[in-house]
Amino acid sequence: MSYYGGDKDSEYESRAMIGMREQFISGPEGLSRPWKALADELLATDYRAAMSSLTGFDLSAAPLEVNVFHYPPGGLLGAHPDLEDKIVTHVFYFNRLWNDDDGGCLSILRSSDPADVVTTISPVVGNSVVLVRSDNSWHTVTPVAKSCRLSRRSLTTTFYHAHAVSTMWPPEDTAPLHYYPNSRVGRWWGKLATRWRSGL
Repeated sequence: MSYYGGDKDSEYESRAMIGMREQFISGPEGLSRPWKALADELLATDYRAAMSSLTGFDLSAAPLEVNVFHYPPGGLLGAHPDLEDKIVTHVFYFNRLWNDDDGGCLSILRSSDPADVVTTISPVVGNSVVLVRSDNSWHTVTPVAKSCRLSRRSLTTTFYHAHAVSTMWPPEDTAPLHYYPNSRVGRWWGKLATRWRSGL
């Protein structure tokens, strides 16, 4: 499979937690109390201040977007640097256990070659990654093995430049929403709308 050819290959399910430029939680009725508490912390000025201090960028007024991701068996995200509209992305992981042989790891790359790996991060609780966008900030999520019995679970907070529109949920996007009230996804996120993204 070609990982990068102008547009990156990608297959995953996503759920908006905080819409871009919003100061409230998206679909709070589908979230448990701990998820709501986490969203509130991400909306707090203390979080922005901490991320500004860590990265050296003033993020105090930067538009923020928060999304939750579920990578089922076969899910992946091809090698890419983030789009220019992004400043910083912070990734949190939610798998209690993970076998790195099943893929689904974040690889930080030296180039567009997915084999040119600097380091690999397993998607387990306690691991977190901050990606500062540049033309050379190449990274990829390796394909989750078809035989894997777990899904890769993560949350990203993204700070954008002032003029940007959401790269996840652009206004013209008409991809359908799906509900998974009784599925493995639904049990993790609650009764939520998610969107399957493929071949972006």
